[in-house]
Amino acid sequence: MSYRYARSSTQNTFRSTYAMSNDAIRHYAPSVLAEEAHESRGERYTFIPTIQVIDGLRAQGFQPYEVRQTRVRDASKREHTKHLVRLRHESAIATNEQVGEIILLNSHDGTSAYQLLSGFFRFVCSNGLIAGDVCNDVRVRHSGNVVDNVIEGSFEVLQNLQMIESRIEEYKGIKLSGPEQILLAEEALSLRWDADQAPVIPAQLIAVKRSADADPSLWNTFNRIQEGLTQGGIRGRSPATGKSGRTRAVGGVTENVKLNKALWSLTEKFAQLKTAA
Repeated sequence: MSYRYARSSTQNTFRSTYAMSNDAIRHYAPSVLAEEAHESRGERYTFIPTIQVIDGLRAQGFQPYEVRQTRVRDASKREHTKHLVRLRHESAIATNEQVGEIILLNSHDGTSAYQLLSGFFRFVCSNGLIAGDVCNDVRVRHSGNVVDNVIEGSFEVLQNLQMIESRIEEYKGIKLSGPEQILLAEEALSLRWDADQAPVIPAQLIAVKRSADADPSLWNTFNRIQEGLTQGGIRGRSPATGKSGRTRAVGGVTENVKLNKALWSLTEKFAQLKTAA
């Protein structure tokens, strides 16, 4: 069985080319298989282990392909901390470029309710982008019939993926000039760093790394920027210290999701401006 595995200093990330087993999930994201809530939770907190939800989703044709777990300083929270699971439905059609996925967020320490997001995994650069309007996200509290509510929400998000896929095709047809690509990169930099604190310049974010991204479409530009901001590895210099080095990947689950959603929203607004012009 072939796997792609990545690790950073702030998170565990495991990406598989096959549907993941519980043993693999337990090894890289033990909080997914927590057997009880963190001791800080009160009596009103309904504990439903994430793995129970995943088993329910498996019965409905969803399979996990990636897990992430935020690392924490407090060892007592390691088995309960925030985690992310990317699932793919058996009806999903994987093209040469990407495949739609459901992104499930949860924790057992009170830092997160169940949350469902739309996502696409892009094969050419192993990008796991998160897409969709914030109002289309589905949240399920730790109360009531959690498993059934998450399963119902997953099918809602699955329908949302079809709409997003149509937007992707639209973005592939929108061509950007060089200055327009720089403008989009400038706006994107501000999503991660404060003004004048970015260690890299916009041109570095839109640099073409592979022939598949060479076409100057909005979709390709977005992917180059998304890859550079979230995965890091770009050589730059800190304005504050003057030290040179490579940018870090966005490791934390919360930070990664927040940045991905902001990048998608920025791209949507850019598309609207282009089509209205």
